[in-house]
Amino acid sequence: MAQVVSEPIAGPEPIGPDIGGEPSQKVIGRSPGELFRRRFRQDKFAIAGIVFLVFMVLIAVGAPIIARIAGHGPNDIFLREGTDEFGLPKGPTGEFWFGADTAGRDLFVRVAYGARTSLIVATFATSISLVIGVAVGLMAGYYRGKVDTFLSRVIDIIMTLPILLLALGLVAACGSTKEGCLGGAIKPGLLLVSYVIGLFNWPYIARIVRGQVLSLREKEFVEAARAQGAGDFRIMSREILPNLVGPIVVYTTLIIPANILFEAALSFLGIGVPPGTASWGRMLFDASKIFTVAWWMMVFPGLFLFVTTLAFNLVGDGLRDALDPRVAR
Repeated sequence: MAQVVSEPIAGPEPIGPDIGGEPSQKVIGRSPGELFRRRFRQDKFAIAGIVFLVFMVLIAVGAPIIARIAGHGPNDIFLREGTDEFGLPKGPTGEFWFGADTAGRDLFVRVAYGARTSLIVATFATSISLVIGVAVGLMAGYYRGKVDTFLSRVIDIIMTLPILLLALGLVAACGSTKEGCLGGAIKPGLLLVSYVIGLFNWPYIARIVRGQVLSLREKEFVEAARAQGAGDFRIMSREILPNLVGPIVVYTTLIIPANILFEAALSFLGIGVPPGTASWGRMLFDASKIFTVAWWMMVFPGLFLFVTTLAFNLVGDGLRDALDPRVAR
């Protein structure tokens, strides 16, 4: 149902007298989309977050171009140019903008490729969580009864598991050999980390969707569709699911930074992405051994990791406020 908001617009001349003899004011209607865009544009922090995320996406997509401009890839070693006579990495220079790491690799190029790794893993893992969580939440909230009880207990069990320990075990087990797991269906690499993260994060989305569906299934438009002979699948996909877009979008922007931090934690512990793949978490682990004499190895990857997660959270907060009609602007 379209939402209409009446707003007085002062004009140069009154439209006409009202009952009390005072000049009436012009009344306009705004659609929900117009209200959302208007409210979101007023959140300067959310706009700043979007600008930075666009910048990060450009860096991630253009990482090969950055490497081509620099003249070397993320794993190219420059012992003479990147390290001193004692084997310690050199700081930022005109050639290596972010300095070099302990192996003499260009840290600026590796940070760009690290953004690529983090965004790919977080996006793919979040997609897996959304598909599973939305499907489970829809069925649990719509059918209720025994279906809801069973699915809710499954959600509770998964949420009580030590996710980090299980993720460590699965990634270590599947990444120990080149064949991977399930007869080679899951091989070590970005997809393995994405699968592990996505398969453990869906219960949170399922709970949010379930709560929303329990309320929506009692609305008049659902009863009207049921009275017209619509089946369960049609009601869930055509009537209920479109009304869940707002909460799903908001929660997606909040779970992506959590997945970025999860991937960084796994890589920091040495079992995330393969050693040859640039990762912010792996860079922070390398910097932890030598940060007292090579501060740049921890500052630049840590700064990009912090600002990226902060930007996602700012955008998520802005979307939540813009979609909530109870928030006054």
